[in-house]
Amino acid sequence: MPRRRAVLQMIVIGVVVGIASGGVAYFIPWLPDQASKEAEAIDAVYWFVAIICGLIFAVVAGVSVYAGWKFRAAPDDTDDGAPIHGHTGLEITWTVIPTVLVTAMSVYSGVVLTQIERLPDDHRVVKVTAQQFAWRFEYGEEKLTTGELVLPVGQTVKLELTAEDVIHSFWVPEWRVKKDAVPGIVTDIVVTPTKEGRFPVICTELCGLGHAAMRARAVVVSSEGFDQWVAEQRRAAEAGAAVQGKQLFTQQCGSCHVLADAETTGETGPNLDNVLRGKDAEYVREQIVNPDSRITPGFQPVMPKDFGERLSDPQIDSLVEYLVSVAGRR
Repeated sequence: MPRRRAVLQMIVIGVVVGIASGGVAYFIPWLPDQASKEAEAIDAVYWFVAIICGLIFAVVAGVSVYAGWKFRAAPDDTDDGAPIHGHTGLEITWTVIPTVLVTAMSVYSGVVLTQIERLPDDHRVVKVTAQQFAWRFEYGEEKLTTGELVLPVGQTVKLELTAEDVIHSFWVPEWRVKKDAVPGIVTDIVVTPTKEGRFPVICTELCGLGHAAMRARAVVVSSEGFDQWVAEQRRAAEAGAAVQGKQLFTQQCGSCHVLADAETTGETGPNLDNVLRGKDAEYVREQIVNPDSRITPGFQPVMPKDFGERLSDPQIDSLVEYLVSVAGRR
């Protein structure tokens, strides 16, 4: 009877500690704000698993601490403990309970995964291309390509991911969903933004020297705001070469270079406010199509070498004109 009472006490203590620690963990805001429909479901899975694991840990730790204190040997006791063959009921219990819990976590996670990957008929598709060390977003319906992901709030979007060089990984913390962008294949993410605002797009796969600076921005706006943004992008595309060049620089180069005129802050490559001072069009063009011809001291040759193939001649011309115009103002 005393033994049974001691076991019961250990279990009760473990459960109480587990509930207390689980409550503390749940009510402290550990995670970023939820900004998508999928984030709500993913967070529910996370807390379901975290609370179960926390309770199990608390029970095991509580039982271990209590047993060490309750059944400790007296200072003058040098005898070995009594041999124990085992307890069949206890062994069955600690086998069945983890099996049930792991199965519940697996089933619940699978159901949620199926739900968040379900696409409605009226979804939008945006192609996302990753390269060292920038993101490119292509809107098929609007025939636009940008370096900033702009989406209307409340509309489900399928992001089709691919990469041009090495494996990258697309992640917006507030949306929770994350997936690798792999060269040669197309993966996809389904997201339904629920909150307007600006959110960081982060590469979470180590992809080279500039990995830490591989950032872009996701902007969620109203439906009217999205239509207005599309119209502005089209007007910019019809504007002069320097305007197009500035937009192209922001999309293709801004994540790696500082340039005050374009309001970019990348630090993987040299600060162009310093490098461009006094430079002519020939120098700028050479640095775009053959970046390894002149390496700025203190920097590694990590700039993509295929801009001459990836960008059309008019695009390169507009980029050169813009950068030369900036250099002339230094």
